[in-house]
Amino acid sequence: MDDPYQNNVNQQMDGYPYQTDYPPQDEDAASDATEGADEDNQMYEGEYQGIPHPDEIKEARRAARVEARRKARMAAQQEEEEENLPEQYEIIMEDCGHGRFQWMLFFVLGLALMADGVDGFVVGFVMPSAEKDMCISNSDKGLLGLLVYVAMMVGALVWGGLCDKMGRRKCLIYVLSIDLIFSFLSCFAQGYGFFLFFRFCSGFGIGGAIPIVYTYFAEFLQMDKRGEHLSWLCMFWMLGGLYASFTAWGIIPHYGWGFAIGTEFQMHSWRLFILVCLLPALAALVGVIFMPESPRFLLENARHDEAWMILRKVHDTNWKAKGEPERVFTVTNINTPKTQEDEFIEIQSDTGTAFQRWTVRHLTMLQQVMANIMSLSAPELRLQGLFLVIVWFCLAFSYHGLGVWFPDMIKYMQFEEYEAKVRVFHRERVERFHFNFSLVNQIHREGEYIHDKFANIEMKSVKFENSLFENCYFEDIRSTNTFFENCTIKNSIFYNTDLWQEKFKNCQMENTTFLHPKKGCHLNFNEENDIVIYMVSFLGSLAVLPGNIISALFMDKIGRIRIIGGSMLVSSACTFLLLLSFSQGAVICWQCLFYGASVAAWNGLEVISVELYPSSKRGTAFGILNGICKFAAIIASFIFAAFIGITKIIPIFLAFSALVCGGLLALKLPETREKILS
Repeated sequence: MDDPYQNNVNQQMDGYPYQTDYPPQDEDAASDATEGADEDNQMYEGEYQGIPHPDEIKEARRAARVEARRKARMAAQQEEEEENLPEQYEIIMEDCGHGRFQWMLFFVLGLALMADGVDGFVVGFVMPSAEKDMCISNSDKGLLGLLVYVAMMVGALVWGGLCDKMGRRKCLIYVLSIDLIFSFLSCFAQGYGFFLFFRFCSGFGIGGAIPIVYTYFAEFLQMDKRGEHLSWLCMFWMLGGLYASFTAWGIIPHYGWGFAIGTEFQMHSWRLFILVCLLPALAALVGVIFMPESPRFLLENARHDEAWMILRKVHDTNWKAKGEPERVFTVTNINTPKTQEDEFIEIQSDTGTAFQRWTVRHLTMLQQVMANIMSLSAPELRLQGLFLVIVWFCLAFSYHGLGVWFPDMIKYMQFEEYEAKVRVFHRERVERFHFNFSLVNQIHREGEYIHDKFANIEMKSVKFENSLFENCYFEDIRSTNTFFENCTIKNSIFYNTDLWQEKFKNCQMENTTFLHPKKGCHLNFNEENDIVIYMVSFLGSLAVLPGNIISALFMDKIGRIRIIGGSMLVSSACTFLLLLSFSQGAVICWQCLFYGASVAAWNGLEVISVELYPSSKRGTAFGILNGICKFAAIIASFIFAAFIGITKIIPIFLAFSALVCGGLLALKLPETREKILS
């Protein structure tokens, strides 16, 4: 039986023209008919002239528009994620709470800050002994202090930038390790060149501690705790000063605590003091090894999983210590901005040798650090950054300048008092006399000493001018600041004394013999270690305790700006009152008052410097500011030291002017008390 539907389809198909049987065509005919019509094989006539095809131009423009839209979407998405990350991170830190973890990190980072404080005092305390032990001249002595500050300035700039790219924890480990290694080596350096090099390297390491420590700790604090606890952290710098002053007082004056191996290796007590000063840095290094990286740094570098694990650890540690171990860390996802990390890894993997990979890694990191530095000049950061730089410079200039002026002024007053008691002997004639008592603070002019014996005595601040020594015998003489000028010495013997070439100026020697001389420089601890200087440093460090407590308690209540401005203006008043100091006691009193008033400004500046800049630039910006602080200290130390013994009006006026200008300008800075870390 036929299918009606199929018959209908067949009838329709038979009616279409393409179903007609056409006669077959030859291949040549087909080729001729289609010649020039094959677009795939058609040659564009402009191709010979290197002109792109119109279709290629359209395709390139279309691809460019697509790429531009893609980049715009990514930029918008990244901007949205970057805007969301600070708020989300603040909420997470509030959920984690403030407790045991922050306090553990507080003490570990505090020890690192204490190590920086100790390092600031070491050179000043050991210099009186080191300059005698290693025959350091006055010019070389100034070079040591200069190079240490330069090293700390460079260290702050370098490590501040690197901690934004390598991580806060990793850079802090490097910083403390460098300080430990080279400080340890400086304990055993017998020559001044090696000692200078080791102290420079140590300063380069510890110079990066302050920028890293404050940046690191701030990123574990919630907004309402940040100002107070960063201020408490500042107290460890004070503890470093107390530790250095106390240990110097207890160790350096004790000559018997050292030892010697032959005549080439001397380990005096001032070297033991440097060794003891390594303990805070060593304890900090051990503690940092067990601390995690900053989760905010990890999030900024798209390391989401690592950051999440650390935040959960902070959460669980705090709430377990508070007796609520059942609380669960509920955060499942954290926004992370796009970074160049993938491109960075790809560049490294494309290179061949290990040296090439190392070179690419560090050159790329250097480029990123430089880009970070240049980005700090962006319009939104330029003006407030300039104000902050000026305030840092003014405070550092006055603080470190007066820090040099106070002890030097006290030494000068002691010297004036000592000089006022000098005994002058004129044209004395001493014959066949045995000097068996020490000669102290005396000047002998045009004297004659015939057949005299000087045995087993000390000569301290003694000067012989235009005198005659004939048939005299000197044995076991220990001298300090003792000289013979324009003297004639005949038929005399010097046995086992430290009276050598540099002690005799324009003297005539006739038939004079030196037996077993003590060549070189020798320590005299009774002369070179005045406990008053240690006491002054100890009291100055202790005086900042009230200022630290006040600034910590009120930093979040009255704001950073009022703390900085008020502290600097009060410090300027204390500086002005230094004009009324005419005794050592008055100088020490005003020193303590100045330090106690100015420490609040330091705390406020360190807090606002952390809060003002975004996380990706925080360490870089803080490092630059701290480097400027060290630069101001270098300038101030030269200026203030130059006026010792000349006038005190100019140093006091400079410090007063800097504090007033900085304090007034600080009032123009933005308040960051309720600012989320951007």
